[in-house]
Amino acid sequence: MTKILFVCHGNICRSPMAEFVMKDLVQKAGLEDQFLIESAATSTEETGNPVYPPARRKLAEHGIGCAGKTSRQLRAADYGRWDLLIGMDRANLRNMGRICGGDPEGKIHLLLDFTSRPGDVADPWYTGDFERTWQDVLEGCRGLLERLKKEGF
Repeated sequence: MTKILFVCHGNICRSPMAEFVMKDLVQKAGLEDQFLIESAATSTEETGNPVYPPARRKLAEHGIGCAGKTSRQLRAADYGRWDLLIGMDRANLRNMGRICGGDPEGKIHLLLDFTSRPGDVADPWYTGDFERTWQDVLEGCRGLLERLKKEGF
């Protein structure tokens, strides 16, 4: 089983979008029993809060639910529990490395590194552009799944 943890600053917009998009892609591919997928935050600012309403609405537009998801903070122990820790931007990667005590096994990556246009996933908390974030997340998750299928998970 491949265990993937998506991470952003607050775990209420980008990382839960990635969590539920990836779950949807994996389910549609008939591979749900081969993956464990969750998400977390690098900060404690939103701990316990649900997915931000505009992010929830964007997922719902595409038939994807996220009921029951609440924000939690990444912990150092998560590094040993997960096979891949996927951040949304470079600031997330820095904080993930700090929380996890580095990345000795090469598990920490940017989501868009699995696409033809590496970089940061647009942060809708600041841009207000949830469609752009949706496109980034969908492209990144598709690229990640394809890479994992090629590598045999």
